[in-house]
Amino acid sequence: MRKKLFILSFILFFSAVFVPVFLLYASEPIKILIIPGHDNEVWGAQYGNMKEADMNLRLGTELFNVLQKDKRFEVYITRNLLGYTIEFANYLMNQTDIILFRDSAKKVMQEKIQNGNFVEKTNVPHNVASEDTAIKLYGFNKWANENKIDAIIHIHFNDYPRPYKWTMGQYRGFTIYMPDEQFANFAGSAKLANSIFTQLRKKYATSTYEKENGGLTQDQKLIALGSNNTLIESVNSILIEYGYIYRFGNRTMRHKAYTNMANLTAKGIKNYFLSPP
Repeated sequence: MRKKLFILSFILFFSAVFVPVFLLYASEPIKILIIPGHDNEVWGAQYGNMKEADMNLRLGTELFNVLQKDKRFEVYITRNLLGYTIEFANYLMNQTDIILFRDSAKKVMQEKIQNGNFVEKTNVPHNVASEDTAIKLYGFNKWANENKIDAIIHIHFNDYPRPYKWTMGQYRGFTIYMPDEQFANFAGSAKLANSIFTQLRKKYATSTYEKENGGLTQDQKLIALGSNNTLIESVNSILIEYGYIYRFGNRTMRHKAYTNMANLTAKGIKNYFLSPP
């Protein structure tokens, strides 16, 4: 009898302790796509000789390196110092398929608007993306859907119209954009945005631009977030404006910020995906 009780106790102990660990390592990795905004052709904002695309890439690469060290994550990045990676450069060549994907989604969205099933709202003003840039962004959305990506992190630095590229602007602080609440991927994206926001707020001030709602902003028009409902429910997507570009003129401060921001963002991502519910 004692032997049977011992065996039963051993089985229960094994089930309680070892099985969850095994299942943890047997589960699929969490897939993260990092998109450093803009590129060498369209570099976004500029302050003096500083180009936003270069800053986005530097911070994006830092975040990629931090997450890649954790084997629970499978991390992708769209470009490096040489330009778009081979995988994404090849994928973006299929423009016909991407345009069909975009146009089909736009048609469905227009029908929803006309039928009253989707309410258009006023969004924070943004620069209109060129046709080439728009196709790339829709292409990233299509790729993310097909490859079962869990989260897309778009990395940017903010700007506001200024008379000259050397002029300081009046606003400061970071903002995290998330999809509108009517989009399929809103719920998870909003939770991810809040998790990262909580970390960044520990060290950095939130946006002082009144239309950015103190650092957490919904948006319908940003393609990065799934404009026209082009991202499926399981693909969380956020766009982080880490600060206004003209506030990063000091080189030493700027490079420290890359490291700090990457670590805080990674912590927010891990807290969202890995913390107990």
